[in-house]
This record gives sequence, C-alpha cells and structure tokens, in this order.
Amino acid sequence: MNEQIGSPGSLAGKVALITGAARGQGRAHALKLASAGADIIAIDLCEQIASVPYPLATPDDLATTVKLVEETGARIVARQADVRDRAAFKAAVIDGTGELGRLDIVIANAGIAPMAGENAWQDVIDVNLTGVYHTVDVTMKPMIKYGNGGAIVLTSSVMGLVGVASPMAGSIGYAAAKHGIVGLMRVYANLLAQYNIRVNSVHPAGVNTPMIDNEFTRSWLEGMAQETQQGPDMGNALPVQTLEPDDIANAVLYLVSDTGRYVTGVALPVDAGYVNKR
Repeated sequence: MNEQIGSPGSLAGKVALITGAARGQGRAHALKLASAGADIIAIDLCEQIASVPYPLATPDDLATTVKLVEETGARIVARQADVRDRAAFKAAVIDGTGELGRLDIVIANAGIAPMAGENAWQDVIDVNLTGVYHTVDVTMKPMIKYGNGGAIVLTSSVMGLVGVASPMAGSIGYAAAKHGIVGLMRVYANLLAQYNIRVNSVHPAGVNTPMIDNEFTRSWLEGMAQETQQGPDMGNALPVQTLEPDDIANAVLYLVSDTGRYVTGVALPVDAGYVNKR
C-alpha cells in the first residue's frame, strides 16, 4: 500500500532539486519535501537583477533555508547559481548529485516579475522560460542515468493560462514566459514518459511571498485599485486575496509523490478559482 501523501518518510531515500529555493515558494517546497523524507539540492541566484523592482533573495536567505531543512533531519546541498547560465547551473547540479548520490524530483521554481524598463522583457524570458528549459534539460540527464524514474514540476502561474491585459513589457513577458512553460511541460511529459519520469506544471494565483509582499508591488496594486475605484482585489473567486506558499507546496508534494504516480502532462491551477472566474 502506498504511504499517505505528506506522511513522514513518504519520500524517504529520494533527492529533490529546487531552484529559487532561498525563500518564498522555493523554500516552502524544500521544507515540505524534506519533511516528507527527501534530501534537498537548493539552488538560487541570490543576487539582484536590475529590471526587478523589488529585492531578490540574498545569501542569508539561502542560509536560512539550509538551517530550516537541516532541522527536519534531511541533508541539503545549497549552491548559488543562475538558471540563465547553463554551465553554472550544471556545475551546481553535479555538486548536488555527486554529494547526495541520485536525483528523483526537480522543481523548476526560479522566477522573477519585472514590470517595466529597457531589459524587462528579455530578463523575464531569460529567467522564467529559458531558465526553466535549462533546469529540465540539465537535470533530466542524471535522472535518466540513475534510472529510478521520478517527477518534475514546473512553476508557471495563472498568467500562464489566461491573458490579463497589461501594457508593461515585463508583465507581457511574464505572461509569455509562463504560457511557454506549459508548452515545455507537455513536450517533456511525452519525451520522458518512457523513463517513468512525470512532468507537470502548477499555476498559482497570487502567493504571499516577497514577490508580492514588497513596497513596489503594494504601491502598484493600490494604484490599480484607485484607477478602478475599487479596493485591492487579486481577482480570485474564493474569498481570499493571496494564497500561502504552503498551499502550493502541498500541490507539489502530491504531484511528486506516489499518490500522483499516474499524473503527467497536467497544468494544475492552485488559484482559489482565479482562472475559472475569467
């Protein structure tokens, strides 16, 4: 009988690699999977990108993730690497798999949300789409080599399923990249099925992380509310403004566990009804 999803030990003996692991959803995924028994490879840029108008994660944030994962009893290898830089990312993967001995789960979670500026379009495409491509294309090779099957989850967004209008280059690029993730997911789900590797995407609505909870984004949302003469509204059907990172981590745990062992090629909204309301 399969162990209950999320029960201690349900991922025992497995290794999960997570990008954007220093804070927010990435940290939540690391803690959730570690609590279920997995060892963790945590990768994050931990540097600022000029077109992003809010502070990105720092080395101290990544160190906090390491401490919290270690408190669960799991092993963790943490590296600073840029998913845009294939060689640097590959080196981090080699370090992690070399120390922990295998790779079963990959969560391609690293992402940014620039709004405006000369490089906003290119930066968001480079991180949120090309970076996801690098993540899958590099990590699938050791997964195939180890021969244990596994699961890959790509973090998209509700903006990867709908086309909410915005004139800003970064916002348009964000939607384009998040839609592109669905295409990557569907192709890799077919490509990797023969190796018993499942590939799915998750599509969160607004999540209570530093990407939303920052001075710039709060000001932008307040400005949008003043323009529409309504209170700030994240657009969800259910009466909740933002989800918590753990809500997304619970869905990811389902997708990577044996409970979801026959689920592949699926774009899963975790969105309080946002997409259905459109």
